[in-house]
Amino acid sequence: MKFLLVLTVLLVAFWIWRNNRQSERDDAAPKRKEPARPMPMIACDQCGTHLPENEAVQGNRGRYCCQEHRRQHEAAVR
Repeated sequence: MKFLLVLTVLLVAFWIWRNNRQSERDDAAPKRKEPARPMPMIACDQCGTHLPENEAVQGNRGRYCCQEHRRQHEAAVR
């Protein structure tokens, strides 16, 4: 009878220990972030290089990859 009691206590202790380890592993796992949304791309009106829309330089006659291309393109169109 003592053997069954000791065995039961050991099994319960093992079960509790194993469940605690599993929850620690779940907590330690890195949370998956939602992937970043794709950025709209545009072409520079001077050289045709594609770049993200938020990095484009806005000019009077279009969008450009840098201030130098904006200046060159707007000077040539005049």
